[in-house]
Amino acid sequence: MYKYILGIDPGIADTGYGVIKVYENNKMECIDYGSIVTKPKQPLENRLVLLHQELEEIIKKYKPDLFAVEELFFNKNTATALIVAQARGVILLSAMLAKIDIVHYTPGQIKQAVSAFGQANKGQVQKMVKLLLNLKEIPKPDDAADALAVAICASSTLKFN
Repeated sequence: MYKYILGIDPGIADTGYGVIKVYENNKMECIDYGSIVTKPKQPLENRLVLLHQELEEIIKKYKPDLFAVEELFFNKNTATALIVAQARGVILLSAMLAKIDIVHYTPGQIKQAVSAFGQANKGQVQKMVKLLLNLKEIPKPDDAADALAVAICASSTLKFN
């Protein structure tokens, strides 16, 4: 038996997403990945609506069994962190409205699961995503590669029935 996991790297300008299929033998297959891009000059509420609408389409298309979402890493720019937190709220709401289970992972947990080193840099994580999913190249944009890493983290930490 397998499960579909939708990994999400939250953002307001770019929200990365990655869909993987997990088989009983823990083999993983990359189904799709990309980025939901919003325009900076649009009002925040319009950007949040667009994010929700795009997520609804992704959910409808792939019917994931699980949403895996990266927790926010709080940086020095409080204004940016608050806006990204609002985007993350829309992401969680989208999953809840679709009645999909949600799991949350810190950046360190994701790095540990994907590269076996909780302090791995972005390049190391991207190379491991490529290797673990048997891809020909590192997924672009970076947000999509990060989202696939979140999905991989979920697949390696959860038991599926």
